[in-house]
Amino acid sequence: MTFGRYALHMLKKTLYRLTRVPAQDSGVLSVPQLTNEKSLSRRSFLKSTGTSFLSLAPLSWMGFSGKFGGFLGEEIGGEIIPSDLPVIQKGQKSLSFYNVHTGEFLKKCVFWADGKFDPVALKNVDRLFRDHRTDKVHSIDYRLLNLLHNIAQKLGAQKPIHLVSGYRCLETNNRLRLNEGYGVAKHSQHTLGRAADIYIEGYSLRKIGQIALNLKSGGVGRYDSFVHVDTGRIRRWGRMA
Repeated sequence: MTFGRYALHMLKKTLYRLTRVPAQDSGVLSVPQLTNEKSLSRRSFLKSTGTSFLSLAPLSWMGFSGKFGGFLGEEIGGEIIPSDLPVIQKGQKSLSFYNVHTGEFLKKCVFWADGKFDPVALKNVDRLFRDHRTDKVHSIDYRLLNLLHNIAQKLGAQKPIHLVSGYRCLETNNRLRLNEGYGVAKHSQHTLGRAADIYIEGYSLRKIGQIALNLKSGGVGRYDSFVHVDTGRIRRWGRMA
């Protein structure tokens, strides 16, 4: 017998007993009289008597679990989510970096844990991504960290991400543009903390760039010795074009 049929059977049985005893003598809540029991559908029957039945049935029989502090099924967004399933721990996200200009390492930096970003880890990332020419620090876009994490995950990379360029202040960006012929964009995403020029030992730039393109999280440009990724609009250039 299914749970639905069993519940219906118990409801009918309980109501039958209640209708034979005056409500004031029964010690329970009164139940609406059924004028035509056979004409009621199972859905309407449960709907019309559900409140009274809940006041009568034992909590353990109805599926209440003291361990989880609630019913075994919770309705969330139209779906029944069994709350007695094993609790899934919220995943952690970590990244390892090596700054090729300063020689600094950031090893297994857990920037996401327990469903939120770790502010201490983010400050460490900001420091590593600083403009090494001026030592200026800028907050790095959270989406960029997620993008870099996804790239490393797709590659299965165990080695750190080599950071060629992270944040660049406007002064540095303008100098590179005008004086050193780097082909730097005037309104570079680097100046907003939304870009990184990277490579990972053991993986071709072509593969890194292709994975970044497939993620569709922003701009991707492949150069001779690194791949540029950012969280701006989706676009491609250089050897990715």
